[in-house]
Amino acid sequence: MLFKSDKWWGHPMAEDIRDLIDKIQSEGIQAAEEKARQIEDLARQRAEEIISSAKLQADRMLSDAHEKIRREEENKRALLAQAGRDLLLSIRSEINSMLRALIISDTQKALTPEALSRLLSEMILRSGRSEPGSIEIMMRKEDLESFENHYLHTLSEVTKKEIRLKSSDEISGGFIISYDNGRSWFDFSDESLADFIGEHLKPKLKNILEDSRKG
Repeated sequence: MLFKSDKWWGHPMAEDIRDLIDKIQSEGIQAAEEKARQIEDLARQRAEEIISSAKLQADRMLSDAHEKIRREEENKRALLAQAGRDLLLSIRSEINSMLRALIISDTQKALTPEALSRLLSEMILRSGRSEPGSIEIMMRKEDLESFENHYLHTLSEVTKKEIRLKSSDEISGGFIISYDNGRSWFDFSDESLADFIGEHLKPKLKNILEDSRKG
């Protein structure tokens, strides 16, 4: 059985062994420190990569969010603009309808049997007595009866032409006249006159609507 003694430990071989142990310990510590540095470097590199990736992802998400907000704002502006145009068109259509109804009403009131007689007399006389063919006039039933009872005979005597009267349920006022036995017609009904008058008023109405929109 061997015992450690000061004599043995001072032996040259023992010195070699101690140096070897010290060397192994030193190299082990160095290796461990190197490994630790490598692990620390890898951990730092990985952390930097994670942070960089997270930043890129955050920037991308932020950019996507800004783009989404921009598109939504553009869509909202487009919808508001379209709603404004639709409202303006609706108002314009409603005003046109009201205007047409007013024109028709006023035209019907103006086209009394007396007014119709004067207008027809003037038109027939200006058409020329020498033109061949009879004159045909279409009116609503109420106006036709009054015209026939009070004005037809006098008008026929003045124009020296045969005048034929026809009632029409499609005419609510005014008249439609033909000078060539019904081959062609001139429309002076309240509906046609309202369209004619309305077309002349629409530019003014358009300017009014545009001025109100600017205001």
